[in-house]
Amino acid sequence: MTWELLESTCAACQKCALGATRTKSVFGTGSRTADLLFVGEAPGEQEDLTGTPFVGRAGQLLDKFLAAVDIPRKDVYIANILKCRPPQNRDPLPEEEAACIDYLREQVRLLKPRIIVCLGRISAMKLIKPNFAITKEHGQWFDKNGYLMTAVYHPAYLLRDPRKKEDMLEDMKRIAAKLAELQGEG
Repeated sequence: MTWELLESTCAACQKCALGATRTKSVFGTGSRTADLLFVGEAPGEQEDLTGTPFVGRAGQLLDKFLAAVDIPRKDVYIANILKCRPPQNRDPLPEEEAACIDYLREQVRLLKPRIIVCLGRISAMKLIKPNFAITKEHGQWFDKNGYLMTAVYHPAYLLRDPRKKEDMLEDMKRIAAKLAELQGEG
């Protein structure tokens, strides 16, 4: 499947009830040759309006962390597990994740990233392991299905608890260092 076909299929999706309530599907954004993939849980209000992930306050904070470790946003790919916004930004339901996860799997297959970074607990629980504990395991590396994975605090969480921003910065520094190391290997 091509990027274009995947994106148009996703835009027309009605596999769950969210397809009827979205303004726009939020497929993903960034470099389709990126070595670094960030995966959040679901679009928020600004994302639903624009069709682009991480453009609201949480996305602006993510941009600041990327800039702080000299990773241009245009050089990464950013997606979510869900491609449509859950009402009132509630956590995704299992049936919504199940309906949407194949889109993300196909994005990963097309992208072939060197590193996948889960943004927050929900993404980490779905992609790394079901009992992922973000406060204890953020910044740790996991090898899953041939992909190097880690999880960091979700930027929206950092807006509510700014005391964790230092942890996030340290995690982002480790991600930048690991990316540089992998890119240096060829």
